[in-house]
Amino acid sequence: MTCQTYSFFVLSVVMIYFGHFGNGLILAQLQNDIDQLKDDFNSSHSDVADGGPIFTEKLSDWTERNEKRIILSQIVSKYLEMFENIDKSKAHVRHISEELYTLKNNLPDGSKKAKDLVDIAKLQMTDLKIQRKAVNELFSVLQKLVETSTSAKRKRSQSQWRCRC
Repeated sequence: MTCQTYSFFVLSVVMIYFGHFGNGLILAQLQNDIDQLKDDFNSSHSDVADGGPIFTEKLSDWTERNEKRIILSQIVSKYLEMFENIDKSKAHVRHISEELYTLKNNLPDGSKKAKDLVDIAKLQMTDLKIQRKAVNELFSVLQKLVETSTSAKRKRSQSQWRCRC
């Protein structure tokens, strides 16, 4: 995959994943619009390849359906942020922007979940008050962890029984 196709790939994955469109005509029109946008941004410039992809690599790390919905929600938000500063007088820009807004409205808001992850990462575990609270919640957290791992094992076990290939 070339660097020029990353935006189209991410948008395609998002739209297909959420069933936003079912026929190839819309996808073909978006491909044309994105090709025009690439020309607008001169995305064939050699520096596009520097540092590797910004979104597609992260998508491969998120495997579960709900996880993907969170990361895709954040990626669509970033595209919308980018489109806030783009001249929408061009039809192809308006079309892509409208599709992104439609997708965003169909996605759950992953920003709360992303903020939760950042907040947890920022916790100062050397703070005695934080430690007290954490110890107070430890049993509940372990219960959730056991429930989650038991559920995952049960699903794996059930799928093994279903498919004896």
